[in-house]
Amino acid sequence: MPVSQLSHHQLLNARPLNSLRPSVFNLLRTIALACVMHSWLGGQLHADDWPQFQGAQRDNKSAETGLLTTWPEAGPTLAWSFKNAGLGYSSPAVVNGRVYLTGGRNGKAELFCLSSEDGRELWSLPLNNKSFDFQGNSWGAGPRATVTVDNDLVYALAGDGQLVCATNDGELKWQLSMVSDLNGSIKSVDAGEPKTFGWGYCWGPIIDSDSLICMPGSTDGAGLVVALDKTNGQVVWRSNELNEEATYTSPIAATIDGVKQYIVMTQFGIAAVAAEDGKLLWYHKRSRPYSDVVIPTPVCHENYVYASTGDGCELLEVSKNDDGTFAVKEVYGSRNMKNSIGGFVLHDGHIYGTSERRGWVCQDFMTGEIAWYQRASRSVGDGSLVFADGHLYLYGEKTAEVNLIEASPEAWSEKGRFALPDSSQNPPTNGKNWTRPVIADGMLYLRDQELLFCYRVK
Repeated sequence: MPVSQLSHHQLLNARPLNSLRPSVFNLLRTIALACVMHSWLGGQLHADDWPQFQGAQRDNKSAETGLLTTWPEAGPTLAWSFKNAGLGYSSPAVVNGRVYLTGGRNGKAELFCLSSEDGRELWSLPLNNKSFDFQGNSWGAGPRATVTVDNDLVYALAGDGQLVCATNDGELKWQLSMVSDLNGSIKSVDAGEPKTFGWGYCWGPIIDSDSLICMPGSTDGAGLVVALDKTNGQVVWRSNELNEEATYTSPIAATIDGVKQYIVMTQFGIAAVAAEDGKLLWYHKRSRPYSDVVIPTPVCHENYVYASTGDGCELLEVSKNDDGTFAVKEVYGSRNMKNSIGGFVLHDGHIYGTSERRGWVCQDFMTGEIAWYQRASRSVGDGSLVFADGHLYLYGEKTAEVNLIEASPEAWSEKGRFALPDSSQNPPTNGKNWTRPVIADGMLYLRDQELLFCYRVK
């Protein structure tokens, strides 16, 4: 994706720009963001939209400004709540005044659309004929994956791998199965039956020009990653050189040394395939597989790739050789960030997220050293987060509380805290509040299974 021959990570995060006067930097950043969003996501998005998992750039960051810098004791104003979202962990996609969400309702997985103004349900569409459940499943039978929106088309994935493409008015365009149509498979890691499904499909697809990038996974040589024609679901290419089962993490798009690629995580390490044809560009295999499920989505900044799981974190330096092949060097491997599920954010050279047994952590991106940490007992506890306007919004997975803190490597600086006014009446046995928070059009969206809350933060 050449924009003045720079990747979108370089345009938005390159350190030389940060040294410019704020007015100049903000102008350049706005122009860069507009170019990137136009190229990758169809050209009709607004800066305050949230069209896919982890936002427009899949980096857990909102481009909005002018948001509240502190909260009153009771928290920001609740604009509306919706109490029929069904079971599930998918976070909302918010585009052009509409909220798209999936949930287990009426004995099946459903895609539905709400008005962002007042939370009214506008339409719904079934994704399958039966809720995704199996023996030993104590995490919930609802969908896990966040909807992806591209102009007037909406893409939704159920836990059993049923993928649906619909119009933004709820008309079914096409559908297929990751398992029966694409011979997909998920790494089970002690999941129940059937083994093919693991704990269920969780990743969010990427739109790239005319293609929809998915990760069905495989064990028969077909390949982990597939590019589908976004208009009809036909296979464009498949990464048969990367023959791995799918994990629970979502792919990201990046341009490294002028080559556009999709970076993915397997149970054995981190890899990238060419956006043009799915050929394997590089694969950093660990000395031993990850010990548990692989869930958090990696971060790419310039030619560095950062990932973290419950085993720890690692930073890779990726570079292109003279012959066009890629080389990968591990900059560090560390246990300073053991982020097993809630995800993380890169901002101004630092990674923010929760680390097992340590709490909330601010970590230097390039060195892996800890700048500060805040024990879970002194915050909302472990959870997920989103960045917007210089602040982090932290959502506690056990407490259903929300923290607002300043995104600074200097120290933990809390600016507000509140608890959700209600909790799910049908929580899964071992489930927690794992749905990621979302910020779009001045609103903060928080989900607890069938409950969706919308708060004014602008």
